[in-house]
Amino acid sequence: MAHVVTQSCCNDASCVAVCPVDCIHPTPNEPGYGSAEMLYIDPVGCIDCGACIDACPVDAIVPDYDLTPETARYEEINAAFYANRDQPVPVPERPVAEAARVSERALLRVAIVGSGPSGCYAAENLLSRIGPAVEISFFEKLATPFGLIRFGVAPDHQGTKAVASLFQKTASRKNVDFYLNVEVGTHLTHDDLLAHHDAVIYAVGAPADCSLGIPGEDLPGSHSATEFVAWYNGHPDHAHRTFDLSGERAVIIGNGNVALDVARVLVAGTAELTKTDIAPHALKALSESRIREVLVVGRRGPAQAAYTNPELLALGHLPGVTVAVRPEEVVREADGRTDSIEAMKARIVAEFAAAPHIPGYKRIALRYLLSPVSVLGDGRVEGIRLVRNELVQDADGRSRAAPTSVVEDVDCGLVLRSVGYRGIPVAGIPVSGARSTMLNVGGRVLEPDASGPMSGVYTVGWIKRGPSGVIGTNKACAAETVDKLVDDFHSGRLAAPGGGRQDLRRLVAERRPERIDYDGWKAIDAHERRLGRESGRPRVKLVDTASMIEIASSASISG
Repeated sequence: MAHVVTQSCCNDASCVAVCPVDCIHPTPNEPGYGSAEMLYIDPVGCIDCGACIDACPVDAIVPDYDLTPETARYEEINAAFYANRDQPVPVPERPVAEAARVSERALLRVAIVGSGPSGCYAAENLLSRIGPAVEISFFEKLATPFGLIRFGVAPDHQGTKAVASLFQKTASRKNVDFYLNVEVGTHLTHDDLLAHHDAVIYAVGAPADCSLGIPGEDLPGSHSATEFVAWYNGHPDHAHRTFDLSGERAVIIGNGNVALDVARVLVAGTAELTKTDIAPHALKALSESRIREVLVVGRRGPAQAAYTNPELLALGHLPGVTVAVRPEEVVREADGRTDSIEAMKARIVAEFAAAPHIPGYKRIALRYLLSPVSVLGDGRVEGIRLVRNELVQDADGRSRAAPTSVVEDVDCGLVLRSVGYRGIPVAGIPVSGARSTMLNVGGRVLEPDASGPMSGVYTVGWIKRGPSGVIGTNKACAAETVDKLVDDFHSGRLAAPGGGRQDLRRLVAERRPERIDYDGWKAIDAHERRLGRESGRPRVKLVDTASMIEIASSASISG
């Protein structure tokens, strides 16, 4: 018998650390870990000890005898990773600063801007390394913590959201303060943070979307998937948006995991959505939607698609939904390998292509080798023009999509682009490069002219490395940054702050009376869960910041 990693894998590698026979890969010290779509258990090496099951924060690991029809394919996926696998050359372990010595100043104070997974992993790393000799202040512009878990993870992926339980333990530590509904760059400056902390870690993600740069992209009915995801997940800044769901077809440009999330939500039935924590306004609008078909358009072939095998497989188990693929668009990789993760992706797509269409079902149509040319419509979206691509090989042997002269017009009432994310400047710290990240080396933020590191300034997550990886990928990313920060602290390279914890509390209270602390968030959380129990849902999200402030304030007064 062996254990199997399934869909909800978060990649944080907690399982790797406890495996006594080193049968879970890739590890954080192996090449490819940062881009791995999930972790895999070697079916030959596994000794069925169960240690990984206990360590997994999202219940993604099961014994092979407990696989269901929906998860049975993961046994093959795990085994495929090890087929003809070359033994990787481990990356040398990072030198770890001494935890026993915490500088002559004895206390390290760190501000973390952003409370999503990357920031929380950074905090946990600091706490585990230094313990009570560190004080951490979280600053979050929204009234609720945990960022991507609340506002990015699809509502039907409740298992993935379970990783928040780890962060709740971190947040509850006595030497951790939360300043929610406080925006750095508006209510506090970067200099304010450095005046009260030895270091600042920016963990603000990549909140801006990328554009297509084609005619008609700004027509009503054409939106970014980022906006749509924020809307159905109850982000306060997007809760009052409207999306025209009156047409029968929607088109999503891009074929990453977010594109599949959006496609699933658009065709999900009300019965399925009411089991989730989708925002109430989105639940109502989607229950009245007339959309019957969603096209997910990718510029290259199935094996090169950005979405992962787990997300692709999940499409085949949606109630009342069929997945359609045109057989002529099922193309194989040029190297001809049949045992790779990429080849498996192509096989799954080929199976969809061979499956019969079920009359009366909604459809998700996976389209390949197509790129958008223009969004069509007179005053609003009425369709989209796509150009047929062909795969050609560059000089280095890599495949790329090259347009042909063949075009196709598709009628639709809604176009959503899902073609990437980019960072934005925060509190005067610029971003640069193709991915709009903070210029950094290993997490140390550099001066704009790259002449050297900015004193006391660090970064983690997507704003550090660009939009890549999944939730757990941030764990190793945060550890790398914390290594640099702690080393700088031990070496005396960080300036001592002039103000302390109480000084900061007074400053925030003066600048932002509407701040919410972690006890306030717990009151909001309890309120949402109570509403959820009353309606048979995990929670009913509040989307109005004023209401959240009122609930948090009432809890503070009664406490």
